[in-house]
Amino acid sequence: MIITNTEFVTGKDIKEMLGLVKGNTIQAKSIGKDFKAGLRHIAGGEIKEYTEMLAESREIALKRMIDKAERMGADAVINIRFMTSAIMGGAAEILAYGTAVKLR
Repeated sequence: MIITNTEFVTGKDIKEMLGLVKGNTIQAKSIGKDFKAGLRHIAGGEIKEYTEMLAESREIALKRMIDKAERMGADAVINIRFMTSAIMGGAAEILAYGTAVKLR
C-alpha cells in the first residue's frame, strides 16, 4: 500500500478513485500521567506524556485508515491529512483521512 500526502503517486497513473477513507481514535492519559503532565505544564517545557499519546494515536488512526483502503481494494491512499480535536481535558481525537485509489 502506497501512502502519500500528495495528490498523485510519482511514476503511476490513477486508474480509479475509490473514495474517501478515514481512521480515527480518541485517546486519554491515565490520572497518574495526567498529573505529571499538569506539573510539567506549570514548570514549562515539552509535555512528553501528551507527545507520546498523540504519536501513538496518529499511528492507530493511520492503521485504521489503511485497513479500510485495503478492504476497498485500493493500491494507494493519496492526499492524506491528519486532524486533531480536543474532546475533553486530557483526551484528544486524531483523524487520518485520504482518498483511496487504484493505480495503473
